[in-house]
Amino acid sequence: MSLSPKQIVNELDKYIIGQDKAKRAVAIALRNRYRRSQLSEADREEITPKNIIMKGPTGVGKTEIARRLAKLVKAPFIKVEATKYTEVGYVGRDVESMVRDLVECSIRLVREEKMKEVAVKAEGVAEKRIVAVLSEMKKAERGELSKEVFDARLLEDLRAGKLDDTQIEIEVVDAPKSMEIVPGGAEINIGSIFGDMLPKKKKRRKMSVKQAMQQIIDEESEKLIDNDSVNAEALSRAEEQGIIFIDEIDKIAGKANQGADVSREGVQRDILPIVEGCTVMTKYGPVKTDFILFIAAGAFHISKVEDLIPELQGRFPINVELESLTKEDFIKILTQPQNAITSQYEKLLAVDNIDLKFTDDAIEEIASISEDMNATSEDIGARRLHTVMEYLLEDISFNAGGDYPTVQVKIDKKYVDEHLATMIQNRDLKKYVL
Repeated sequence: MSLSPKQIVNELDKYIIGQDKAKRAVAIALRNRYRRSQLSEADREEITPKNIIMKGPTGVGKTEIARRLAKLVKAPFIKVEATKYTEVGYVGRDVESMVRDLVECSIRLVREEKMKEVAVKAEGVAEKRIVAVLSEMKKAERGELSKEVFDARLLEDLRAGKLDDTQIEIEVVDAPKSMEIVPGGAEINIGSIFGDMLPKKKKRRKMSVKQAMQQIIDEESEKLIDNDSVNAEALSRAEEQGIIFIDEIDKIAGKANQGADVSREGVQRDILPIVEGCTVMTKYGPVKTDFILFIAAGAFHISKVEDLIPELQGRFPINVELESLTKEDFIKILTQPQNAITSQYEKLLAVDNIDLKFTDDAIEEIASISEDMNATSEDIGARRLHTVMEYLLEDISFNAGGDYPTVQVKIDKKYVDEHLATMIQNRDLKKYVL
């Protein structure tokens, strides 16, 4: 990963509007990882990530910034809720499970990459097996053609997708299912206890050619992949590149005398060694948490960052505050990102032959209503747009469908005012409620 902080922010701008301070903070943290990787091993050991706390109302982009960041560099990423964990001694999830979840994510990432590397070889094996089955099935259709010519034609049709829906019967590996010993804990695969001592069970299954291709490719890829190297690389990647996003951290902030059912301070003290750096045992081997990047987030409506225990605060040296969204932000969210909500609805309704178009004054009115509703009721950030848009397009969504010709529908300010009259009225009344 050689993106500069400016390039990282530019990439994040494609999906997240505003919040420049938070974007800069995570971009620098990510670039520092790359800088650290270029140092000598002795220097690398001395430099740890600078963890971040994001403070701001829900729906302003805290989780999305972290998720897009991880996607950008293909780093193992998990999002956990701080409220899901309980102090040691209580029934519930222990904090070490977040590291185990990160390792599982890393294993999936590395396995997918390795599968892609061997896909061409596995595909060749799959084609041979399926052509052999099809050749036997369609023996009567061969006529005077030689087997080689007939099989070559079948292979051509197979690659062209002409035989995708043809039903065939093939022999597949019957993979034994994993069994959880403790809910939420380690899984054990009964069939793998004896390793290669017992032959793998196989069974015959009827499926389409398309499904059979994928099944055989997966089986052959598994044979070509060295699981030990996958596990070793995944553990290394989790340690060096892993990102753990701890949401709702404000819910465990507070003093013991505030009367929580399970000591919030106890959960903080359990999280502390994970963030400080310790070794967690997983089913793939030990994982050091010293160089994992932790990003914590919370609304901090009732509690403050200062209510966290001092030791934990010290492990999150970077503190950024995300702003509530303004009307201008809502207009940008509706129009600029690659996954803009307006384009999502346009694509969805195009399936039912509705050619939906939004005028500029309609978008401005939707943004204005969303901003006012967040100001007069609960501030739920960009999620407010989903509420407003669903109300606005309810009639169109309900009546669309069927074999109708393409219908053009223009959403302008007048349409918005008419269809959101009740919402606007409630919004105006709330201004006068003390």
